[in-house]
Amino acid sequence: MDRGTERDGAATESAASGRIPLAVVVVDRQGLVSHWSSGARRLFGASKEEALGRPAVDLLPVSGALPEDDDISPYGAYSAYDGLGHDLETSLDGRLYYPAAGRARLTVPERDHRVDVLWWAYPLVGPGPERLLVLGADVGRLRQDDRDGDPGFERVAPAFALHTDFPGATELAGRLPEILPSMSVEESARIVGQILELGYPVLEFSQNDRVPVAPDWGVPRRVERRARRERAARAAAEGLPLPQEYTDEAEDLEYVAVRERLEFLNEVSGRIGTSLDLARTIVEVSKAVVPRFTDVAGTYLREQVVAGEGFPDGVPDTTTMWHRVAVEHTDEPGRWDDVVPVGEAMPFPAHTPFFQCMTSGEPVLVPRISEQMGHAIASQFEKRDIRPLITNRSMLVVPLKARNVVLGFMILLRHSERVEFNDMDRVTGAELAARAGLVLDNARMYTYQESVAETLQDSMLPHIPPRMAGCDIATRYLPGTLLGRVGGDWFDSVKLPGARTALVVGDVMGHGLNSAAMMGQLRTAVQTMAALDLPPAQLLRNLDDLAQRLGDTYLATCLYAVYDPIASELRIANAGHIPPVLVRADGGRSELLELPTGAPIGVGGVPFEAVRVRVDAGDRLVMCTDGLVEVRGEDIGVGLATLCESAAHPAASMDDACDTIIRALNTRGGRKDDVALLMARLNGIEPEDVAEWRIARDPKEVGRARAVVREQLHDWGLAKLADTAELMVGELVTNAVRHSHSRPVELRLVRGDTLLCEVDDDDHDLPTLLNAGPGDEAGRGLWVVSTLAREWGTSRTGAGKTVWFELTLPRR
Repeated sequence: MDRGTERDGAATESAASGRIPLAVVVVDRQGLVSHWSSGARRLFGASKEEALGRPAVDLLPVSGALPEDDDISPYGAYSAYDGLGHDLETSLDGRLYYPAAGRARLTVPERDHRVDVLWWAYPLVGPGPERLLVLGADVGRLRQDDRDGDPGFERVAPAFALHTDFPGATELAGRLPEILPSMSVEESARIVGQILELGYPVLEFSQNDRVPVAPDWGVPRRVERRARRERAARAAAEGLPLPQEYTDEAEDLEYVAVRERLEFLNEVSGRIGTSLDLARTIVEVSKAVVPRFTDVAGTYLREQVVAGEGFPDGVPDTTTMWHRVAVEHTDEPGRWDDVVPVGEAMPFPAHTPFFQCMTSGEPVLVPRISEQMGHAIASQFEKRDIRPLITNRSMLVVPLKARNVVLGFMILLRHSERVEFNDMDRVTGAELAARAGLVLDNARMYTYQESVAETLQDSMLPHIPPRMAGCDIATRYLPGTLLGRVGGDWFDSVKLPGARTALVVGDVMGHGLNSAAMMGQLRTAVQTMAALDLPPAQLLRNLDDLAQRLGDTYLATCLYAVYDPIASELRIANAGHIPPVLVRADGGRSELLELPTGAPIGVGGVPFEAVRVRVDAGDRLVMCTDGLVEVRGEDIGVGLATLCESAAHPAASMDDACDTIIRALNTRGGRKDDVALLMARLNGIEPEDVAEWRIARDPKEVGRARAVVREQLHDWGLAKLADTAELMVGELVTNAVRHSHSRPVELRLVRGDTLLCEVDDDDHDLPTLLNAGPGDEAGRGLWVVSTLAREWGTSRTGAGKTVWFELTLPRR
């Protein structure tokens, strides 16, 4: 191999094995510098403070006079400009949407010669404010690494590799976030991902020799650092300027500090957000920063966040209430508890650093809290002197933000003996608050969604009165999981004519809002059809037809029972549901009722059949969904046997009986489904509490109807109701006699929790409440009934219709 080839190989090996100091610059969409690394300061001559917020074209010269012919590089005339070239200028203007690279010589004001620069530019896309990433390297630093002054470096050019399978290819990707501390982890990861996707930066020595860029951001060995400090100390003692290596060591120490902060932030990120519980998340955030970053951490959240409401609207002002939700500290126990108790809510005046933080959304740094500021802050705490706790301490107030809305803020305090918060702490605190804000917002959204789900479920489940005609009722509903608090299980009870009660339990297949929506539709349909007094089998048939019209994905099971307390019987029809349990009053025997199973609602084309079951006063009917008895990996027969056993257990009340069943079945583990449970104690109505008469189709019979009602109420000790009941019965019987066709009118009184009166006739047209005028002869009867009755209604029957009303029994 000739000498030239040896030099080329040496150059390549030096570049591949060494480290190239890189300048890293990020330019936002307005063309302003948003990130300026220490390498950029060395290469381009401007400090970070001078660069941030300035137009990039002022700091990165992009144009100049054409060079002499002998300066033209084989890689293009643009590369010899006294500037960074046309492609970079185009990129800065937002007119270049692909990565570009180049080599150029430029004049740096603080140096007495031109600098040979390699550069790579990446247009960034996606979320976030940054637009362009520029990497720069000084070719002269490469020559310093070459002992022979290899002219092979004159041919080096920046290029891109669209693969990363050579050694060291991921080093830039792994280390780039370390010099972007002002950005979030997500933003840094996005930038690294786009670099790898658009093309990894490489150095090209020839068409075949390409080596990956490996940034020189290493930390010198401890011995070297000690020697540099000693040389710097001697120079200072002799009054000489500090050597350049001392400045380099300061930069190394800065890198170490940045790395420590990143490690701290990564550690905090791993400790917070372990659950979606808002209260637990708040505690995690507070404990994560004490004592490593601060000595005291007080967390305040907006009222809407604490209440679990929607996303807070608008910018906070002096009327915004902030709830103190956590105080973590290293002081002696109890020192802060009485002065700043958790749970207190307060607004903050405009002159405070807290108000400045919450309205600007930026951290506020107070190196030391002076006596004057301590007094101003303490004035907000009535009858409590907080000055001893805060005066002469360093304070950093950081906002807890999500989606550019301030959810709260953290007040961080350090003891007076500890080093003050500085600008790096401000950056660290801002990044910490950004991560904490995201975690808190996730917990807030979950809490809000859980509250919405519970409200939705509560609105869909009926509030059943504990007593119906001839029966007592108790219910329970349990959501399946914390993440699925809305489900398709439901129960219901509907008052029917004849002192009867419809009892319903159903289960829509699936979970979530779709199942809940279908449940709401089916429950409404059941109530409507039950009010029409449809027989159980016919009701399920109609419900099945409705489900098919709603869509082929609508499937549900349903158990529908009608209890007649006067006839002492149940009529039950089943649509694919688990059977109910009947607990007999005599001896507490329990049994699963054998019913025709039927097919689930929505299958279509399957007949339903109802059965009659005789019951006695005191018997209990237990209806539930399969989520109570079914456990994955276990035969459902085990759960049904446990249900029968627990239902038969004696209990002091209906609620206690329900709790006994829940305890017996809900503690087995493995339950993931919703649970709906309905229990009815079938008390019945005694024969002596029922009076019935047949009224002939003769207007003269109306007077007899009034007389028998008055007499019966006197016999029952309800004489106080006689006048009102007699008037209302007269109106209903008059209408029935007038509109009936062939059958006699039937009149029935039932004494229970209320006085129920029913009038039946064979006319199928339901009466309508009218607004009778002064001259009208008809239309006042139902108005009188609706005015005087506790409740009234009409319904069709197989033979005609029933008009009924209820009166409240007088207190004894």
